[in-house]
Amino acid sequence: MAVYTDITEDELSAFLADYDVGTLMSYRGIAEGVENSNFMLHTTGGQFILTLYEKRVDRNDLPFFLGLMQHLAERGVSCPLPIARNDGELLGELSGRPAAMISFLEGMWPRKPEPWHCRETGKAIAEMHIAGEGFALTRRNALSVDSWRPLWEKSVGRVGELDAALSGEIPEHLDFLETNWPTSLPTGVIHADAFQDNVFFLENSFSGLIDFYFACNDFLAYDVAILLNAWCFEKDGSYNVTKGMALLAGYQSVRPLSASEIEALPILARGAALRFFLTRLYDWLMTPPGAMVTKKDPIEYLRKLRFHARVKTAAEYGLQG
Repeated sequence: MAVYTDITEDELSAFLADYDVGTLMSYRGIAEGVENSNFMLHTTGGQFILTLYEKRVDRNDLPFFLGLMQHLAERGVSCPLPIARNDGELLGELSGRPAAMISFLEGMWPRKPEPWHCRETGKAIAEMHIAGEGFALTRRNALSVDSWRPLWEKSVGRVGELDAALSGEIPEHLDFLETNWPTSLPTGVIHADAFQDNVFFLENSFSGLIDFYFACNDFLAYDVAILLNAWCFEKDGSYNVTKGMALLAGYQSVRPLSASEIEALPILARGAALRFFLTRLYDWLMTPPGAMVTKKDPIEYLRKLRFHARVKTAAEYGLQG
């Protein structure tokens, strides 16, 4: 979440007139993440999240994102729901941007995740994978392996601002992943961005998943690989196998991984680390000064990428059995 587009109180009040949510009491920007402009709203009807979809989000994808939240909620997944306008539409427009009102989900994301957080997150993502079956809309993963080299090429001219040696190292990872990326693993709807700040807990129990704006159709095990990257490394860059063991056990308690998924997990995890390194690198270099956004350090994912390149089997991640 972030704020790229500012809004005035008059603009917001006029926008809210098309919703049955009461009158505006207060609002503030949410300065986390890198994709859209987000605001916390307090109205006489309750608390809501207002999202303005910025230029990096294709408006044609919005029915998928909003429809997916409805589909998952109907099947028991705890997640926010889009609020319909008075005319029944889920999308409006504010400050020249497509905009949606989303229900507020109680909870907090864990600043210092423990193994039990990892277990519950793995379980929640597996439940989401199963609940996503039958969703009528599809969306290809625009940030999968075929997008990584073009993304690198947009940043390579300035990568010396971070580390000049990367101009030789990153193409080697790209070559390996493009050659060895799996082609026939089980697929479905994945979250693709279930980082700690997108998984909420309340009173020591799982509360829900938020931020489905990277959701897409891809290998289900790729979502697991993203979780390993997001949840199982410590601040010093070391991999915590206890957390990995808990996360994988939680996932497999709902949806056991196939033999082919287990075999592919080191490659998928390496690819996930490269994907987040490249998008963080691009944002680090290209985000304009003064934007109300938290830029995330790409070096964190460079270290993870190097770790995964040394992993031989999924057992090194803590997979049991």
